Amino acid sequence: MKGREDSFGRRIVPLLFVATLATPVPAQAFDFSSLDIFGLFTEKPPEPSREALPYTIEFDVGDASGDAKQALQDASTTYRLRQDPPADGGTLVRRAQADLDPMLDALWGAGYYDASVRLLVADVPVSDRGGENAARAAESYRARERVPVRVVVDAGQRFTIRSVTVHDARTARPFAPDLLPPRVVKLGEGDAARASDIRATEAAVIDHFRGQSYPLVKATRIQPTVYHRDGVVDVLYTVNPGPKAPIGTVTVTGKSDVDPAVVRSFIYIRHGDPYSPKVLDDTRKSVLQLPAISSIRIREGEELDPDGTLPLTAEITDRKPRVVGFSARYGTLDGPAVHGYWQHRNLFGGAESLRLEGDVFVPPRTNASLAETIRRFRKEDLGGRFKASFVKPALQGTRNDLLVDAMVERDRTGGDRFGGYDARRFEATAAIRHRFSRTFSVQAGLAAEIGRTQDSLGVVDYRLFGIPLGLTYDSTDRPLDPTEGFRVTATATPYPSFMGSTVGLFETKIRASTYYALDEDARIVLAGRLGFGSVQGAALDLIPATHRFYAGGGGSVRGFRYRSLSPLGPTGEVIGGRSLLEGSLEARIKITDTIGIVPFIDAGGAFDSAYPDFKENIRYAVGLGLRYYTGIGPIRLDVAVPMNKRPGDQSVGVYIGIGQAF
Repeated sequence: MKGREDSFGRRIVPLLFVATLATPVPAQAFDFSSLDIFGLFTEKPPEPSREALPYTIEFDVGDASGDAKQALQDASTTYRLRQDPPADGGTLVRRAQADLDPMLDALWGAGYYDASVRLLVADVPVSDRGGENAARAAESYRARERVPVRVVVDAGQRFTIRSVTVHDARTARPFAPDLLPPRVVKLGEGDAARASDIRATEAAVIDHFRGQSYPLVKATRIQPTVYHRDGVVDVLYTVNPGPKAPIGTVTVTGKSDVDPAVVRSFIYIRHGDPYSPKVLDDTRKSVLQLPAISSIRIREGEELDPDGTLPLTAEITDRKPRVVGFSARYGTLDGPAVHGYWQHRNLFGGAESLRLEGDVFVPPRTNASLAETIRRFRKEDLGGRFKASFVKPALQGTRNDLLVDAMVERDRTGGDRFGGYDARRFEATAAIRHRFSRTFSVQAGLAAEIGRTQDSLGVVDYRLFGIPLGLTYDSTDRPLDPTEGFRVTATATPYPSFMGSTVGLFETKIRASTYYALDEDARIVLAGRLGFGSVQGAALDLIPATHRFYAGGGGSVRGFRYRSLSPLGPTGEVIGGRSLLEGSLEARIKITDTIGIVPFIDAGGAFDSAYPDFKENIRYAVGLGLRYYTGIGPIRLDVAVPMNKRPGDQSVGVYIGIGQAF
């Protein structure tokens, strides 16, 4: 048995406990073997053999809480190596002996300061020094059975916090409530005296002062005092906040071929701005918007400049300049599609991006099975798109960016009963984007489009010349799996006749989404999306089919065929509308760190009028998604069922992709 005893009623916790506080807690891995659902996840040790001594290990923690057992397993090398049996009994005993101190420290960290640990190998007790008898007993199991290893814990009572005090190192007195509000110190009377919670409280106090523009704050001392007789702990923190200081000079350095002036234009900090960790985090995210930059590290000065400001250094690292990518997607109602691209991220040394990309897609026939769609496939069914994009950021070192895009497209939708359209077009745009901040930008430019569309309303040969105006706001935390913030993208493009357009149009599109986490770890996130569109200025049959609005599909109303929701023509075919309204609600629920489910509801439709008048029916669909979370984003599988389907609509839609639906 191993424990730590103290004959005094009160003592200062020795160095070992302080070391426990300073040691990072091991990552908590999800252990499927603990579930033992019908034996599916049970991890069996190797079978007995003459070459090794496989063993089983059992933890008996008595009345201790479940997290005590988890802490012991995390600290135990014997537990972690249970699939790697030792060659002999002596090695097994030494492996077990090495666990005694770490396991006892783990119990201290969980708040059990009077705990003791007994370790038995082959039912023979093992101490930290002797183990010959246990080694011989273990050898008797060779080639016969797995050696039983037991960890028996007498945890005693879990100690609780009696008081928490935070002193100012400059005055040796507690901070005034206006400088350190009580809500910051979340650890309080009656809480379990876990080492991780004591460390977390220290971090919370430091973060509070940093958020109040005290960049040089330091915790100079943590003094926990354990009262064994009463089972309580008093904790005293001593913190030196240092001087309050704003941000000073920001220097851009690093092994990079990108012009530092370009990087500096994406740093929105000005000399004298208040210091805060959030400002630094926003700066990292802003600079990483440049495709040429792989990483950025912001180093803070160890002392203030003579003017009382804190100097910062941004160290950047480049990505590889060239990249090639490929992706594929499939929806039972949207059809298959493949996408490929090539990009140069730093074309001329100023983080200029040139991207060439292409898509090939095959919209399925509306009222045919997949097999029949394949059997009746014709080359005319193929759709394709080629696009070239060039971005010149930070013109003359300013926050203005040059955006140039060109696209050639051959598009086709529908087929059979629901109709559709064929379209060929070329379009080009050039715009200047002004960035007000990392989250907000506006842009304006010129656009030209020449094309031909054909559907049941006739053939439209057209030329459009316009002035696209745009606004983007994005405060989300992650591009592929946001858990907080808002996204808004709005465009308004007039195509006036006096500029040479064959049909005068005014086109408006708005897409907005929001995300809200219900818990601190963002394991449950509510997400909502709203889309709106309107085109004015001409009769429906004069508007090119590519500029009319359609709903339905994986990025719209799941469960309904791609672009199948819109006003209908004289014979019941889809013809598109002059306005659009659609929305989605999702609950993104993580079951484990890698698996999640997403119940959702979608709704939407297109309308004949320039603004939604609801003369056409809004279509609804509900569904359930499965998410597998990876380092680059979630892999998405959605199954959607239309609630008010029309004759000919399929009963279910299945969608696979990377990233959340919106």
